[in-house]
Amino acid sequence: MNNKFIRIYEDIADRIRTGEIEAGTLLQSELDLSESYQTSRETIRKALKMLYEEGYIQKIQGKGSIVLDIRKIDFPISGLVSFKELAKKMGHRAQTYVKVFEEQQVDQALHKKINFGLNEQVWEIRRVRKVDGEHVILDKDYISQRLVPGLSKEICNDSIYQYIEQELGLSISFAKKEILVEEPTAEDRELLDLEGFHNVVVVRSQVYLEDASQFQYTESRHRPDKFRFVDFARRR
Repeated sequence: MNNKFIRIYEDIADRIRTGEIEAGTLLQSELDLSESYQTSRETIRKALKMLYEEGYIQKIQGKGSIVLDIRKIDFPISGLVSFKELAKKMGHRAQTYVKVFEEQQVDQALHKKINFGLNEQVWEIRRVRKVDGEHVILDKDYISQRLVPGLSKEICNDSIYQYIEQELGLSISFAKKEILVEEPTAEDRELLDLEGFHNVVVVRSQVYLEDASQFQYTESRHRPDKFRFVDFARRR
């Protein structure tokens, strides 16, 4: 059947997800897989292409296909990377859902939390990130309307950083970050799949443009089993 490669893809992907095929190991060769599944090498190539596009394997020249660790997603601490940029590595395994998009004026309580000026108009955004069928990140953003005009729900569903850099022509420069482990809030439990988890990893960031103007405050709340925060350090 024409969709046999899809069934092969789904079988191998499921074995990777369950750990039957371990991360860091090499998949069988195309020839071995074609014999195992009793199909042509062309069908196997289509299945492998799909596994590669969905972020399950990485093709290594001269070696074959190595299985990637899909249980955790490397989240760079020192870099400024959008979820869309991370999601490219995962193919259709990752989706974004905008739960809240509205305008808000900064009051005294919000001023203390997000460090924006009193009475400043901001976009308030809540986005849930779904990976491998589970809701595992809640991103809570406040973005300056003065510095980032024209934002829309559609843009938030795609990529805010892409809009800022490509449409507005602004340069995102640096961020101050704080990483904590906290008990889940009622909102976390409502929007995330947290059954069996008693804490979340929280990354709070103040993000600045090239002229040192803060345009964003974000609070990214992660289910702890899915994400590995990474950095690179060099002794000077």
